[in-house]
Amino acid sequence: MGQKLKIAGWISIGAVAGALTTVQLQAVARAGLAPLPLEELQQLAAVFGMVKTDYVEPVDEKKLITDAISGMVASLDPHSVYFDKKSYKEFREGTSGRFVGVGIEITQEDGLVKVVSPIEGSPADRAGLKPNDLITRIDDTPVKGLTLNEAVKRMRGEPKAKVTLTIFRKDENRTFPVTITREEIRTQSVRSKVVEPGYAWVRLSQFQERTVEDFVTKLEQIYKQEPNLKGLVLDLRNDPGGLLDAAVAVSAVFLPENVTVVSTNGQLAESKFTYKAAPEFYLRRNGADPLKRLPAAVKNVPLVVLVNEGSASASEIVAGALQDYKRATIMGNQTFGKGSVQTVRPLGPDTGLKLTTARYFTPSGKSIQARGIVPDVMVDETAEGSPFAALRTREADLEKHLNSGQGAEVKDAGREKAREEALKRLEEEAKKTPEQRRPPELGSDKDFQLAQAINKLKGRPVLVSKTAVVEPKNEKKEN
Repeated sequence: MGQKLKIAGWISIGAVAGALTTVQLQAVARAGLAPLPLEELQQLAAVFGMVKTDYVEPVDEKKLITDAISGMVASLDPHSVYFDKKSYKEFREGTSGRFVGVGIEITQEDGLVKVVSPIEGSPADRAGLKPNDLITRIDDTPVKGLTLNEAVKRMRGEPKAKVTLTIFRKDENRTFPVTITREEIRTQSVRSKVVEPGYAWVRLSQFQERTVEDFVTKLEQIYKQEPNLKGLVLDLRNDPGGLLDAAVAVSAVFLPENVTVVSTNGQLAESKFTYKAAPEFYLRRNGADPLKRLPAAVKNVPLVVLVNEGSASASEIVAGALQDYKRATIMGNQTFGKGSVQTVRPLGPDTGLKLTTARYFTPSGKSIQARGIVPDVMVDETAEGSPFAALRTREADLEKHLNSGQGAEVKDAGREKAREEALKRLEEEAKKTPEQRRPPELGSDKDFQLAQAINKLKGRPVLVSKTAVVEPKNEKKEN
């Protein structure tokens, strides 16, 4: 792999809202560190002393220190973070795809928690919970007034501990309690189905530890059902990222062996690295390569990749690699633009630091940071367009975001105008009922973008976007 590097931490390439990409990072001991700014450190100590002795009431010394660290790191960019004990635990749970709970995918509806789907084989599934069930109470706490995160935290807990959920089932018009014993849950990040004879859809909702194994299993099932598969849709919409090695493996499923998938470049020597479509770059431990189980036909099956503004980080690595090699047609909307690498270093047994250490580049040398992947074919969310796409936050909208490293950013007047128009439409949309406002489920027969992807695979006309606005690209490359 070019250089012999010691494993000493994690690399994470994450998106907003805690959706982060992580992989074991090769790191070597650093030498020749710059001297510390003693005068400024003395000033910091003086301020700490004044606050401790002169503030109107006693302060928690440890909180002062952790807040100072948090402020220092947060001032750098939106993705550099100091993890205290609680947030470090949540971060590790998020990237492992494991947690202790009841095992349901949920959303919020009219202030209540709605079950989207029980995870197959989970305690909630065994207890008989169904899609569209509404949770009105968690133990003795009414759900009304809780945020979704607060509801999730109340349903999670220690293994073998019980939680009682009060369920309202609309179609039966009844309310009833269900007591469920919590256990470790493995989230499902891969879904698939045969859309019609010869054409299949595989969706990745996040790149987690089990994603590669589950992805291979789903493809095996598809090929068992459709041995002469004519076309495949890889759906990365709203996939915020995940593990870098999982992104490399998913790319390697479709690319020739040993080609470059993604490269990183930063200040540290170990941040200058190239990841290739080969087992040594994606296998996390010694063992059989799951990609070897796939039929050879997967390397050449016609492929469409669906992306949107919620596709970030690891999703962009996959889309960028498949686009650069012209292995797939990328369809949908311009992606989020999260093209920086974070290294997560433990600071102790239960705290850590996530620090931006590099940018990543597609095989052709393009930076995705603050730009994203521009699809080959722009397709709206519905036949009527994507009227609210301009309101969605992208990397370039975040305060203190890192630039691309390949030229100055140019603000697009067209996008600003599209935002103004979208805000007006949003006021009208707010008058509709929640049921009228709800978008079609991804992968359903009402999924307009999926229908256009299938049309593309069949060689039929595709209804291209009426409303999409692309942020300017700078074509300068970095090798």
